[in-house]
Parts: sequence; C-alpha cells; structure tokens
Amino acid sequence: MGRTLPSMLEIADPDDIRRKLDALTGGDDLALRSGVVGVLKSALAEGRAKSHERLEQGAHRGRACAESLSYLQDTIIRELYGFATRRVFPAPNPSGAERLAIAAVGGYGRGTLAPGSDIDLLFLLPYKQTPWGESVVEYMLYVLWDLGLKVGHATRSIADCIRLSREDFTIRTSLLEARFVHGDKALFEELESRFDAEVVKGTGNEFVEAKLAERDVRHQRAGESRYLVEPNVKEGKGGLRDLNTLFWIAKYVYRVKQPSDLVKAGVFTKEEYQTFRKAENFLWAVRCELHFLTGRAEERITFDLQTEMARRLGYHGHRGLKAVERFMKHYFLIAKDVGDLTRIFCAVLEDQEKKKKPSIGRFMQAMRRKKVIRGFSVETGRLSVSNVAFFEKDPVNIIRLFHVAEQHGLDIHPDVLKLVTRSLKLVDASLRRNEEANRLFLEILASKKTPEITLRLMNEAGVLGRFVPDFGRIVALMQFNMYHHYTADEHLLRA
Repeated sequence: MGRTLPSMLEIADPDDIRRKLDALTGGDDLALRSGVVGVLKSALAEGRAKSHERLEQGAHRGRACAESLSYLQDTIIRELYGFATRRVFPAPNPSGAERLAIAAVGGYGRGTLAPGSDIDLLFLLPYKQTPWGESVVEYMLYVLWDLGLKVGHATRSIADCIRLSREDFTIRTSLLEARFVHGDKALFEELESRFDAEVVKGTGNEFVEAKLAERDVRHQRAGESRYLVEPNVKEGKGGLRDLNTLFWIAKYVYRVKQPSDLVKAGVFTKEEYQTFRKAENFLWAVRCELHFLTGRAEERITFDLQTEMARRLGYHGHRGLKAVERFMKHYFLIAKDVGDLTRIFCAVLEDQEKKKKPSIGRFMQAMRRKKVIRGFSVETGRLSVSNVAFFEKDPVNIIRLFHVAEQHGLDIHPDVLKLVTRSLKLVDASLRRNEEANRLFLEILASKKTPEITLRLMNEAGVLGRFVPDFGRIVALMQFNMYHHYTADEHLLRA
C-alpha cells in the first residue's frame, strides 16, 4: 500500500497505546473496561484529527487519508485483542480449538476506510466456538461499540466461510477482500488457500456476471446518469463502488493482489493504471472530506455541501468559473474516467474469455453472422474493426463508426470503443475541417432514429468534446443552481 512506518506511527503509536492500557489498574471489570475505552477513544480521536490534517494537504492525499484511518483502526483492534487475551481472558495452556484470527473484510479489508465507514470484522475459528473465544469476541465487540464504532461482524469457522461463500455472492466478495489483522495467522492463511481452491477456482464467469449485474442494479437505484449534479460518491455511476467492482473482478479472475498488477496482467496500460490511481485518490478525498464535514457516513454531495467541500479541498474561482463549479467539473471528469476504465476492462474480459474458449462450432457461427458495412465488420450485432491501425489510417473512421452505428441500429464492440478512447489524439483540427467527417456528423445530428443515444456515446468516448471544441468546454460543467439536474453537456443532450 506504500505506507511508510514513521508517518503511520504519527497516526497511532501501538507501543504508546499498549503502555497506557497496561498501566490501567484496580477496580471491577466494568471500571477496567471503562478505562480501556478511555485510552482507545483518545487514540482514535487523535489519529482521526491527524488523518484529517493529512487530507487538508490536498485532494491528492485522498487514499493516504483512507489508508491512515484503516491503519488507525488496525492498531486499535490489535491492542484491544492483546489486552483482552493478556489481562482479561488469559489462556496459559490453550487447546487446539482455542485459536482465533481477526480479519478485516469488505471495504475495510482493502485497507482503506472513510471516517464514517462500518468496521467489518471476521472472527475466524478453527472448528467451533469455545467459551474462551466467545468471551474474547464479546469483550472486543462491547469495547468497539462503546467507542461509537459501527461494527459489522461474523464469527465463523473455516468450513462455515467456505460453505456460505459458495451460496452467497455478498459473502464471497467480502471474503475475497479479507485481510489478516491479528491473532493466529496460520488459521487465516488456511482460509485463504481453501477459499482459492474450493470457491474461486473455475467460477470466474459466474462471479463476473453477478458483479456486473449487481452494478447495473446499483446504477439504476442511484440514478443512471453519472452526470447528476448531486452525485453519490460511493454508489453512483463513476463512483468508488465502480472502481471496487473492477478490482473485485480483477482479483477474482486474474488473481491479482493489488491494482498495479493489472498492468502485468495486460488489462491496463501504465497510463490507464495511473488514471485508475488518480480517480481513486480523488474519490477517496471527496468521500473522506464529506464524512468529516457532516460528521456521519454521508455519500451524496448535495448542493448545500458543495461550496464548503470545494473550499476544504482547495479549489478557487478561475476564468469565470466559481470554485464550486471547478470542483464539481473535476468530479464529473473523474467519473467519466472511471467510465472509460470500466469500458476498457470489460473489453479485455470479453476478449480474453473468447480466447479461453475457442471452438469450431462457435467460429463457424461467428463467420455466418459476420458481414461488412463500409469497412466495419459486424459480428453478433456489434460493429468491430479489422486491426488496431484502422483509425490511424483514416481518422474519419472515428466519426464514421458512430454514423454507421446510428444508421443501422448497431451496438459498438467494447474493444472498438477502447481503441477509440486510445485514439482521441487523431480528433484534431485537420479532422474538424474534413468535409466528409462534418457531413457524417451533421447526419447523426439530424437523424430521426436515436441521435441522443449516439451523441451520448460519442461524449462518453471523449469524441464529441474534441470534435466540437465549444461542446468540449461544457463537458462535465455544472451550473450551481437548483434548476439543473444534470451537467451542462448531459442537459444539452437530453434537451
């Protein structure tokens, strides 16, 4: 995660917390627990204040803030477990069943937390619960609740985890991100290896389909457009959950440990990975600041919060745009980047899936369905191109692609949209002056079929704003008033 120990020790010093806990003396069990809560509450408040200071250094510190909050929580849990097993429920001669591993799962398992995030924990047992294990878990949960934390928890054996994750995709996804925090590491490693062999192996397709379907439902619930002017930074289209979904699938299908491994797996170029990191950093900054500002797990950037958010994240008015409008424009451009990454990722998934399953029957079926329209091949109702230099040889083909799709009511293959996104430099002054390109574009505009859908696709791919520079200037621009539900470009397309 790129954590440096000295900077994390500034957030929370485990040795200092341990000394303070060990110095607690006398009184009954309730008084002792009250003392533990006092020590940990103080450490939590100081650590959060320092994490907030880190975020105030700029939006580029978003992930650093989320990682420091996760480290702070890890430290609290480790020291609490240590105290519980040393002082409250010591087990001098533990049996084989008196073993316990604590794992972070869900979002916390990724090693990132927002100030108001739930703390999702798995208390892992070798076989079944013992009185000792039950007492330790119960003690820890009561202290964490007394600290005011929202704790999601499960106490399960390895066999329980395997069985339940086979039955439930939510539990499977949660365990996919499980991260060892403290306790018996061998127990956790056994869960990891068994989960990989008994749950993940051979089930990539069903997981991908389930996660993409889940994403579509979430988008419908949060508002289909990524250009709603009060966006949801966690669940909305182009938000953090979309990046999470990409990584869940990558982790499951390609068995990668961290996003940078997606470059080695051939999924992203180095530049696309940098876009992923930049988007993640920015969205984490927005989410953390939103929680700090409201004092709760608020995920929607509502009008009444946007001006203060812009100020806190360091935006200033410039070239006729208010600070708040510049902040929100940046947000929508990042959301668009997330959309581009999703499209590229899905194209790679589909392409690699095709390579994994060659068959004569499928090949012959594809050949029968294949035809050519103005240089584009059509396979199973989608436009495709013959080679990666297709647009470079004739940049007019970029506009022609959307024209053919509009005229014939065809979809465009995700691979081709990925190639368009990577070829945007070809949409230059020369193409803008090209007579044929302009004729095709005007026919799209004047079409009586589905021009809105085609123009939106051109906008999503980044083509429309480059081909019509005046439109490019309003891409992702919001007017800070209550009369517009969408950004200026989306508003214009709908109108």
